[in-house]
Amino acid sequence: MPKVWVFAEVHNGKVDSTALEILTKARDLPGAEVEAVALGPGATDAAKQLGEHGAGSVYASDDDVYGDFIAQPATEALYQLITEHSPELVLFAANYDSRDIAGRLSAKTGSTLMSNASEISDLDTAQHAMFGGNTLVDVKLEGSPKLVLVRPKSFEATPGGGEANVVAVDVAIDDELKKAKRLERHEEETTGPKLEEAPVVISGGRGLQEAGNFELLDQLAASIGNTAVGATRAVVDSGWVPYAMQIGQTGTTVKPSVYLAFGVSGATQHIVGMKGAKKIVAINKDEEAPIFQIADLGIVGDALKILPQLIEEVKSRKG
Repeated sequence: MPKVWVFAEVHNGKVDSTALEILTKARDLPGAEVEAVALGPGATDAAKQLGEHGAGSVYASDDDVYGDFIAQPATEALYQLITEHSPELVLFAANYDSRDIAGRLSAKTGSTLMSNASEISDLDTAQHAMFGGNTLVDVKLEGSPKLVLVRPKSFEATPGGGEANVVAVDVAIDDELKKAKRLERHEEETTGPKLEEAPVVISGGRGLQEAGNFELLDQLAASIGNTAVGATRAVVDSGWVPYAMQIGQTGTTVKPSVYLAFGVSGATQHIVGMKGAKKIVAINKDEEAPIFQIADLGIVGDALKILPQLIEEVKSRKG
């Protein structure tokens, strides 16, 4: 039976959510034996959750070398494991570390690497979105192992009640593979849910006119509760908000129950990252703004005039 592997990042003892999404999809692939690889502190403990989402076995190592040093140690461990066990397909989340590792692994194995997959049809076919998500293309996967980077939020992570067998990974990492060391990690403080996990997302675009007006979005988010605030690439490029808030093709993909867009025109790059929302509400002064084409509710008006009224209305209804 062909093996499908999922590389699962583990940070601070927590499994990357995209790895769980990919495992959920992989366990439904016909004729596949699904396994996972987790490297770094907390990997062994993560095996329980990985098993619940579809991994029959988890190759795990808690060695600090995988957390302390960037990409090279993990690439070497994966290369040796692949050489020994010969998986047919290796799936990675399209995150910073996983992209780095997958690229290096492609060079070491000579395998072709497909990026930004939004669907895995079978062991030989993946789907890729082109032209801002307007065109879906089936990509034939060839060679062995096949390496694929999967876009976050392409699938829903759902536990299946399975249990994984833990296989200890013991790979010698030479000093020459310890060239780039992490000196520290910085996690930006947040007061609400993560952007990619929030059930309600409020986003702002250039229609808010200046950085200070994002405070209105924060006030609305606080009034609603359990809500995250994001932004368009144009706003991030202007330095109004940090990159961590960017929603779109080169930012975060979100699929909330409700997406509120204030002063967002709806450029293709942005639409790709939020069109999966169940309900989209758009407020823009330009009645020809592209975002109205996908909005469930569109309001032609000045976001800066509507926002204060909406904040007060939400507060009055919750008070």
